[in-house]
Amino acid sequence: MSTYEKNDKNQAVITITVDGASYEKAVADVYKKTANKYSIPGFRKGKAPRSMVEKYYGAGVFFDDAFNEVFPEFYEAAVKEHNLEPVSRPDVDIKDIQDDKSIVLTVTVDLKPEVVLGKYKGIKIKKNEYNVSDEDIDKELQAARERAGRLVSVEDRPVKNGDSVKLNYSGSVDGEKFPGGTAEDQTLVIGSGSFIPGFEEQLIGMNIGEEKDINVKFPDQYHAEELKGKDAVFSVKINSIEEKQLPEADDEFAKDVSEFDTLEEYKADIAKKLKEQNDRRAQNEYENALMDKICEEAQADIPDSMVERQIDYHLRDMEMRMSYQGLKMSDYLAYTGMTVAQLREMYRGDALKTVKQQLVLEAIKKAENIEADQEGIDKEIARYAEMFKKDAEEYKKEIKPDELEYIKETVTVNNIIEFIKQNNKPAAKRAPAKKKAAEGENDPVGRSLYSMLLRPRRNRQPRNLKPNRLSPPESPGRKKLRKMKLRPNNIHNVFMEVLICLFLML
Repeated sequence: MSTYEKNDKNQAVITITVDGASYEKAVADVYKKTANKYSIPGFRKGKAPRSMVEKYYGAGVFFDDAFNEVFPEFYEAAVKEHNLEPVSRPDVDIKDIQDDKSIVLTVTVDLKPEVVLGKYKGIKIKKNEYNVSDEDIDKELQAARERAGRLVSVEDRPVKNGDSVKLNYSGSVDGEKFPGGTAEDQTLVIGSGSFIPGFEEQLIGMNIGEEKDINVKFPDQYHAEELKGKDAVFSVKINSIEEKQLPEADDEFAKDVSEFDTLEEYKADIAKKLKEQNDRRAQNEYENALMDKICEEAQADIPDSMVERQIDYHLRDMEMRMSYQGLKMSDYLAYTGMTVAQLREMYRGDALKTVKQQLVLEAIKKAENIEADQEGIDKEIARYAEMFKKDAEEYKKEIKPDELEYIKETVTVNNIIEFIKQNNKPAAKRAPAKKKAAEGENDPVGRSLYSMLLRPRRNRQPRNLKPNRLSPPESPGRKKLRKMKLRPNNIHNVFMEVLICLFLML
C-alpha cells in the first residue's frame, strides 16, 4: 500500500506501508541465511532458535537485513503503481513501526524532468569549410619524414636544439637531494619541453663528457607540493649526442613509406586524405553546433542527482580504461596533483551538458515517435554477425533478449540522429576564422554528434604514470588530460554505449 505526492523540487515523496506479514517473512528468511553467524552459549553455532538470537543480540538484530530484503519489492510496486520515473537513489525515512510489525516509511526520489522542446526542425546553421593548402601537405610530408628519420651519433660538435642526448643528472634543493631528481643515462630530446623550464636550454653548447651545474626554479604550480617554487641545482653530465637525419622527399622516399611510386602521387594522396579529414571536421562541427542550438531552445530542470550519476559514469569508465594499462586512479591523482573532488568538478560542466542532450534526444524520440525499424535491426544484426564471422541467420538465433534490446536501442539512436540531420540542413558554407582552424590542430577531425555526449571517454591511457620530478607542471582541467595524451574513442560506439545506457536506466 502506498500514496504519493510531488513536491516543488520535482521529487516524488512516496509513503509506503510494509505489512507485518511480509516483514516477518523477510526476518525468517534472513534468520535462515545468517544463523551460522551467531554464537549463543549452550547451542551449537547456527542451531540457536531465532528467539534466543534476538534475546541475546537484541530484538532488532535482523532488522537491517530484513528491511533491505523486503524494501525493493514494495518500492518497485509503488513506482509502478504511480507511474513514476525516478532518476535518483531512493532516500528512505522510516516513520513508524506499528504493533503488528508493519513498517511505515517515506521515500523521496528525484523524478525525471519534463523537457519542453523548442525549435528542433528547420534550424539554419552555417557550415565551416576547410580547404587543403600546400602548407598543410608539406606539414604532413614533413611529419612522415620525421617518422622515417634515424638517429645518428654525433661526436664532433656540442649539443644543439633538436638533438637527442643521454645524460646523468642529480638534483638538490638547499643542498639536499630529493626523490625523482637523480637519473643515469636519461634520454632527452632538446627542445621537447619534457623537463622543467630552463633545464634543456642550459644543455645547449655542452660537449660529450662535459659536466656542469645548472640552476632552475620549479614552477609555482608544480605537481610535487614539496618542490613548488623552489630553486634547484642539477649536476649534469652529457654521455652521448645523437641527431635525427631525415630522408629526402623524393620518389624513393614515397616508395618506402607508401603504396605509390612517385612523390607527386604520394602528395596527391595526402591531399585527398586531408580533404576527407577536413570534411569530417566541418560536418562534426556543424552537427555539434546544431545540437547545441536544439538544446539551447529546450527547457529542462535537471536535478543534481542526474549530473552526479553522469560524473560517476565518466570516472568509472576512466578508471576501467586505466586498469587495462595496469594503472590505478590513485596513480593518476598523484601524478596530476588533483583530488577526487577536483576531478569531479572538472567533469561537471560536460556532465550537465551530456544529461541535457540525452533528455532532449529522448524527447525528440517521443515527439516524433521514432523507433527501431526492422530493416535497421537486420542490418545491425548482420554487422554483428560479420564481426563474429557467423551467418546472419545463425547469429540471429543465438541472440539473447537483452542483446536484442541493445540492438533495437542502437537502431533507435541511429534513427534519431538521422531524423535531426534530415530535418535541419546547413546554411551556406563559410570559411572558418584562422583562430578556429588553429584551435583544431590537436583534434583536426573534431567531435561528432555522437561523441559530444561523452567527451571524457578516451581509448588511450598513459603507459607510465610514475612522476618525473623534472617534468613540467600540469595545468588544470583538460590540459592535464591532453598532456597525458588521452584521445577520443570511436565516436559512434561511444555515443551508442552512453545513450543506450541512459535510455535503459531511465
